[in-house]
Amino acid sequence: MEPDAREATRERTGLVERMRAVLLRAELAPPPEEALRHPAAAEAVHTAQHALRSGALGQERRATLSARLGALTAPSGGPAEPAGHLRRSLARALRSLPAPRSDGPPRTAATAEWTGREREVLADALALLAAAWPRSAAEIRETVAEVALLEGNAIDGYTDFAVHGAIFLNRVRLTPGDDGLPAAVRCAEAVLHEATHTRCNAAAVAQPFLLPERASGEGGAGTGAGAGAGAPLLVATPLRADPRPLSGLFQQTVVLARIVCLYERLDQSGEAVARRRERVTASARQAVHTLAEHEHSLTPRGGSVLASCAVVAEGGR
Repeated sequence: MEPDAREATRERTGLVERMRAVLLRAELAPPPEEALRHPAAAEAVHTAQHALRSGALGQERRATLSARLGALTAPSGGPAEPAGHLRRSLARALRSLPAPRSDGPPRTAATAEWTGREREVLADALALLAAAWPRSAAEIRETVAEVALLEGNAIDGYTDFAVHGAIFLNRVRLTPGDDGLPAAVRCAEAVLHEATHTRCNAAAVAQPFLLPERASGEGGAGTGAGAGAGAPLLVATPLRADPRPLSGLFQQTVVLARIVCLYERLDQSGEAVARRRERVTASARQAVHTLAEHEHSLTPRGGSVLASCAVVAEGGR
């Protein structure tokens, strides 16, 4: 649960090696290692891997992917302007959302260009993280390849393993909150939130946190919302209204515990920070208790992370 830049670097190196192997199987020339860190490279690898499952890549697709890979350079680690891989990721994210209510407002979402002020807020947020929690800032530098900006009411923020290394933030998270939280604090929380998902995604490839899900009726793993013969286990989570897979709850638990740790380090920053810490701690406690009900589904590593999160949620730090 604790940030670890060195371990994050090892996990990233392992991912890059896997990506290179996929590209070679697809008869595509891998770009240099730094360019392979680019989220667009991850998208190309996912596309190639999907195509390889049904046979060899077609000539046209190989040419398209080769052109994309050949144009890549090392990612900036900072604000990213709208680009094809980011727009395609957002389209996938929108398709994964529950159907909107018929009487609700229209759903809107788009990748957006950064304003000068928004770049300043992001810089202030990263400086705040570096001052308040240096280990977290160091890990973020190793895990986040680019920060994409969203506008619209559909998505507050997300990550997508198909463009691994990119984090998506809605621009409202770079503005002061109605609860009195400064823009830099809100942005720092958002960056930490999405960067933690990114780290969890890479870490789970190296060493899974959850055991392979069993079919309903085997050892009780098929209980809960949406359970049925062969259906995935879905559970209630603090951060989403719709039931989520157990992997989603696990990641939310880690995210919330880390955000609690951040606010503990900002505890002298005023009443708004204290109120936000209380709310996040309550959500972390809820996540820990729900995940503990499914502890039998965790690997030893997953159980160790849950135990660390429980200490934070229960005020042991």
